[in-house]
Amino acid sequence: MAKKATTKKQKSIEETLWDSANKLRGTVESSEYKHVVLGLIFLKFASDKFQVRRQELLDDGKERFIDMVEFYTQKNVFYLTEESRWSYIIANAKQDDIALKIDTALYTVEKNNPSLKGALPDNYFSRLNMDVSKLAALLDTINNIDTLKDEQQDIVGRVYEYFLSKFAIAEGKGKGEFYTPKSIVNLIAELIEPYKGKIYDPACGSGGMFVQSMKFIDSHNGNKKDISIYGQEYTATTYKLAKMNLAIRGIAANLGDVPADTFGKDQHPDLKADYIMANPPFNQKAWRATDELLDDPRWRGYDVPQTGNANYGWILNMVSKLSDNGVAGFILANGALSGGGTEYEIRKKLIENKLVESIVILPQNMFYTTNISVTIWILNNNRKERKVKINDVEKNYRNREDEILFLDLREVGVPFEKKFIQFSPENIEDVSKTLHNWQQDSGTYKNIPEFCYSATIEEVRKRDYSLVPSKYIEFVNRDENINFDEKMKDLQIEFSQLLKDEAQSKAELLNVFKELGYEIEL
Repeated sequence: MAKKATTKKQKSIEETLWDSANKLRGTVESSEYKHVVLGLIFLKFASDKFQVRRQELLDDGKERFIDMVEFYTQKNVFYLTEESRWSYIIANAKQDDIALKIDTALYTVEKNNPSLKGALPDNYFSRLNMDVSKLAALLDTINNIDTLKDEQQDIVGRVYEYFLSKFAIAEGKGKGEFYTPKSIVNLIAELIEPYKGKIYDPACGSGGMFVQSMKFIDSHNGNKKDISIYGQEYTATTYKLAKMNLAIRGIAANLGDVPADTFGKDQHPDLKADYIMANPPFNQKAWRATDELLDDPRWRGYDVPQTGNANYGWILNMVSKLSDNGVAGFILANGALSGGGTEYEIRKKLIENKLVESIVILPQNMFYTTNISVTIWILNNNRKERKVKINDVEKNYRNREDEILFLDLREVGVPFEKKFIQFSPENIEDVSKTLHNWQQDSGTYKNIPEFCYSATIEEVRKRDYSLVPSKYIEFVNRDENINFDEKMKDLQIEFSQLLKDEAQSKAELLNVFKELGYEIEL
């Protein structure tokens, strides 16, 4: 009897690149490698799209136009000269000067395509001084990737996310960058519905919030021309990734002239955004000196945020940039829900000003660089009764300004990559429907134990302006009248003390044996 043929599982793009990463280990620092890969992935993707467009022109009998830039840019395709095409790079992959050729290719692409200004690595490959044979092996690996197999896939974002997950531990949590998992970004987009107007992200990373916003518009039959994008990013290499990530999709964006600190150098001081989506750094310390930014207009009407934690600095930065009808959806560490001092005073005013519309607590293990549970805040500048037309569907929003919707998603989600959690499309639909049904007060919303509760402002006052969802949501099977993050800290302290006590007990026992004349090891 003939043996049954076994189908070999095809490796994903991420897995294939990781195999190549192992070959480069020792040659390139882990924190640098993801930028090497993304630069090359971009060049391969841009070249593949260029070749498709070039063939279209030839097939249409427009051979005389194949070297005219405008015939490419009109289709959101970058024009590439001979020395900047992937075929040229591969043909020279084993040459000693291949690193220089790659740098030249990237420089030429940026020079010929103004929308890429400041997006691509500058003399990156020559500077890293990579082993030629290992670089050639990486080029061969990327050469085998079909970048156009599924045009809907966020290739740059996927690879970026994957490499963050692999390298965050190696780089250390103090240095690791935060990348917002796609399912969380999708949830925020569905909650705030960024369909028309200006979108802003004050800590835009690699631009994932903007990419998913555009996908939201596509999936709801909207018009991407109705959206304009503004953002800012502090880290220079990540700023380049964001510009590259957006440019490769034909998404125009104003990310500021240079990478810069949003607090120290606000590049959109007069912006009034209709939608804000953000995942700023959690619990950022030393974000301003004691005497800096005291009179900053972004704090107007509120206390100056404390110097030791930037959470409320980010909140007020976003509040200051909301238009009259603006909505913000952003992520913060859970500590911001109940902090005291200046944070308490600011939170109290936000609540009394009726800006806080919803608080959504997320499961643990959703982020690659931290396992803590975090919260999505929804702020809304216009919660009165109104009609809104979203992609030809009219929605009637009721006056909910005296209530706050709390949602607890810690038991929601599906396993991902063994040790992580992500939201399924069904999860996202259920949660967003809950918020929208509540907003429209159509009679379909109801409080559900262990999931959601609509609290009045008066209830929040009685709980001293705490926004911890477990103080409001009814729990039947679990004791939720505790702050789990604080409880975890207490357990960690208790465990540390037990270890100290054990060490002390061992030392005392060893002394007893020593006095009896015995030398032993425990």
